[in-house]
Amino acid sequence: MTVNSSANNNNSESNKEVNGHSQQPLVLSCIDGSHYTSAVCDYAAWIAVNISAPLKLLHNIERGNVPAVADLTGSIGLGSQEELLEELTALEQQRSRLMVQQGKLMLQAARERAEQAGVKQIATCQRHDSLSESLVELEDSIRVLVLGIRGEEHGGSEQGLGAHLETVVRSLHKPILVVNREFEPPRRIMLAYDGSDAARKALALVAESPLFRELSCHLVFVGPAETAEGLLAEASAVLDTAGLEVTASRLEGKTVEALTAYQAQHKIDLTVMGAFSHNRLRDLLMGSITAKMLLSTQQPLLLLR
Repeated sequence: MTVNSSANNNNSESNKEVNGHSQQPLVLSCIDGSHYTSAVCDYAAWIAVNISAPLKLLHNIERGNVPAVADLTGSIGLGSQEELLEELTALEQQRSRLMVQQGKLMLQAARERAEQAGVKQIATCQRHDSLSESLVELEDSIRVLVLGIRGEEHGGSEQGLGAHLETVVRSLHKPILVVNREFEPPRRIMLAYDGSDAARKALALVAESPLFRELSCHLVFVGPAETAEGLLAEASAVLDTAGLEVTASRLEGKTVEALTAYQAQHKIDLTVMGAFSHNRLRDLLMGSITAKMLLSTQQPLLLLR
């Protein structure tokens, strides 16, 4: 792909340091043209303000979004090939410039929105790579990642998951907030706990983060009573010690149906849970609970691996 010289650096960034705090872990917000962009920005700003972290706004331009001129040469006749190739190259360069400019405008609008929400330290970043590759490269600087459940490639569709979402969740080992609705300041959270390593990470995050300090926490386990008693007591003790208001409950039935029903019944605003198992074959055969929750829930999910 030919890219305008003003943006031909694969990692074109502005404000590489955020008020001198370039080493401080940050909240990273993925901005695109989807209808979730405003909500993604708002949730990221809410997190950044409450944990006193810098915010970075990322707009990613996929390489495949612009067709390479070489892909079109096979259908061009020999006599007109050179002239048409020049025109195609010019059009490709123009489209690349427009995509870069569009991204910059989206980033500027997101910056202004975050500033109005009270975020003090904000940087913007525009990259030309696949989203998952960009995020893996930026992972060491990320404290929390915020992105929409579907990107602009889905248009206005309310079905399915974003093309990169599962890859991103499986690739990163940082908390990921998946946004699927307009922003509302959370008042009640649900921690789905099963004693797994990922669930223990989620428990530690809820107990230690200032983000959840003033929120009501519903601790839930789906499964048999003999297993639930020990796990809920263990997790409740951690949350009680951290000073959180905790309601512990054992749920029966299929995991996803039980969790989503509890969400609706108790007006849960945000769910925290472990993401995906390590057994990809089991996920393929039985379906991932994480993916089913993403497809079923009407509330944002904060996922940890």
